[in-house]
Amino acid sequence: MKHLIPFVSKPASVALIRLEGAIGAVRPGSAGLSDAALAPLIERAFRPGRHAAVALIVNSPGGSPVQSSLIAARVRRLAEEHGTPVHAFVEDVAASGGYWLATAADDIWADVTSVVGSIGVISAGFGFAGLIERYGIERRVHTAGTSKSFMDPFRPEKPEDVERLHRLLEPMHAAFKAHVRARRGAKLAGGRDLFTGDVWLGAEATDLGLIDGLAHPVPKLKALYGDKVKLVPYGLRKSWFRRLGASAAGALIEAADERALWARYGL
Repeated sequence: MKHLIPFVSKPASVALIRLEGAIGAVRPGSAGLSDAALAPLIERAFRPGRHAAVALIVNSPGGSPVQSSLIAARVRRLAEEHGTPVHAFVEDVAASGGYWLATAADDIWADVTSVVGSIGVISAGFGFAGLIERYGIERRVHTAGTSKSFMDPFRPEKPEDVERLHRLLEPMHAAFKAHVRARRGAKLAGGRDLFTGDVWLGAEATDLGLIDGLAHPVPKLKALYGDKVKLVPYGLRKSWFRRLGASAAGALIEAADERALWARYGL
């Protein structure tokens, strides 16, 4: 007589999607996060029957509002299509677009020293008008269209250009605020303006309802899905171009821009 083997359920598995770095539609070979680059691995992580849940490991100072929106929307669409829970874990920082990504999850967890928030929109640059005038350099610009040279860094800043820039930034900020309210809802603390662009550390961010509590991925996911939960990492691979350490003027400028984003949070 054959012995019957009792049914043994397999341990649950959770996909870990690493979202690290500045957010933007960047050139091939660079390290930024974009919807086009992340789409294949996000789609694989949400494939039906593969994982019990998806965890986003977020470490980003922000970047492009459009790419933040596209990535978060893809995560939400797949989560809702497949009924997959999504959890976010903040490492050093989830600020600006990084926080936008975190709010794609059903709950957000962070370290006590994680930097969270910066719900605002920024446009930063340099003005070189005085510099080129000092060295006798003549700027020649010819346009068809009165706004084509809008915010030219080699010309003095015009009040009408600044006003127009604010007309562009305000709707972006409104979209960001609407997204946070839609995702966090009644969890957000009342009586505080959370949309000034300010940031908070983990404990205060919890009190304000920006995150759900203090927790690290492994113990939290074990508590949710069992001690034997299998954690499966998904992340962007470095291109051969970056692995060889190749560099160019564009890459150096891009690196400086990303460094400036991280530096805003002391990182």
